[in-house]
Amino acid sequence: MTGRGRLPRVDRMTSPPPRSPGAPSSPRPRRAGARLTLTLASLAMIGPFSIDSIFPAFTRIGAEFGADEVGLQQLVSAYLAAFAVMSVFHGPLSDALGRKKVMIGGLVIYLIGMFGSIIAPSLGSLVLLRMLQGMSAGAATIVSRVVIRDLFDGAEAQRLMARVMMIFALAPAIAPIVGGWLLLLGDWRWAFAGVGLYGMVVLALTLTLPETLPPEDRTPVRVRSLLGSLLHVGRSPVMLRIAAATAFGFAAQFLFIAGASIFVVRLLGLGEQDFWVLFVPLIAGLMSGSWVVGRAAERMPRSRLITVGFLGVVATTALNLLLVSLLPGPPGGLSLALLPAVIGPMLIAFTVALVFAPIQLEVLDLFPHQRGAAASLGTFFSLVLNALLAGMIAPLVSGTLVSFALTALGFALLGLGFWTWHLRTHARAVQQVAG
Repeated sequence: MTGRGRLPRVDRMTSPPPRSPGAPSSPRPRRAGARLTLTLASLAMIGPFSIDSIFPAFTRIGAEFGADEVGLQQLVSAYLAAFAVMSVFHGPLSDALGRKKVMIGGLVIYLIGMFGSIIAPSLGSLVLLRMLQGMSAGAATIVSRVVIRDLFDGAEAQRLMARVMMIFALAPAIAPIVGGWLLLLGDWRWAFAGVGLYGMVVLALTLTLPETLPPEDRTPVRVRSLLGSLLHVGRSPVMLRIAAATAFGFAAQFLFIAGASIFVVRLLGLGEQDFWVLFVPLIAGLMSGSWVVGRAAERMPRSRLITVGFLGVVATTALNLLLVSLLPGPPGGLSLALLPAVIGPMLIAFTVALVFAPIQLEVLDLFPHQRGAAASLGTFFSLVLNALLAGMIAPLVSGTLVSFALTALGFALLGLGFWTWHLRTHARAVQQVAG
């Protein structure tokens, strides 16, 4: 029961793995400095800025190109679908070429797609450019998580992941606000230009990062090796259960982000500059939850924290359903009547944050020799579901606030179900090993 057997995976549920060939051979820093933390957080924020900053521009894009609500949602779903497909390859490529090269190459292609959007002559061409952005953005966001685990073990890795999450959480709040302000300068193209400028700053910061995977620890640069790595990781039942739990749990919150333009403008009756009403409470919840994760790094076993988080997601989505069910009707303007509609999403975000950082480390520790591939496949399921949320599910369930809340509760229950299945399977494995 060694090597690729069950026993090492059982051990990794409760303690970090020993240093492996998938980690840097040079001495690791004991603590993450502010510069490293901010750079990694900036890389992670590429995704939210790419999605949320253009929400305020939807009305103007639709007016110029004659697009309806469903057509405009494809600007989000096309980005997410392309992100999901390419996410499978970013991690293995970083295992073969090194983390830094993949991140920089992805950012360069991303900037081409973002600035190309400024001159898009039609909605179809804009959707294609959004696909290019999605194909390349994952190189920054996915690989930056692997860098954290390359550099740090155990509690410090969880603390750094939580700090990155706290800063990252600002992006969904800032992005739509900045997007709305940029529209005061001109048409919808200003929103894309603003994100492009942010991408240039992130590229400059990435150039200062060290390479965390030395050449002697890399996998061969061959298609067969890359696909073999993905196959080895992808056929792990443990990986599949944890990835499914992550995807559904996060979807309980992401539903509100993917459908933000519908939720804020139509269901709450607000305008282009009012997206902060949803996103500020969401971010407050995410930051608070991430702070708790950092404080719990040495106080609570990782699997127990994840369990508490999933139970919390179910409880808060149920509370959100109760709150919106008691509303007499759409608030229809900025007033205290909005509070029941936004308190629920804030609490959901808090509990989702309890899950996000520790479960990412759980995935990476399953395959210490193939962290890039593990990060890619661990993210893939969430991204596919997010794309479906943006392009199909959010428009379908956007009839009322109650239908939004019911859908979020359904995702939360599925996430808890997969995590419970994983824990029970793990417990049986422990008993078999002990026997």
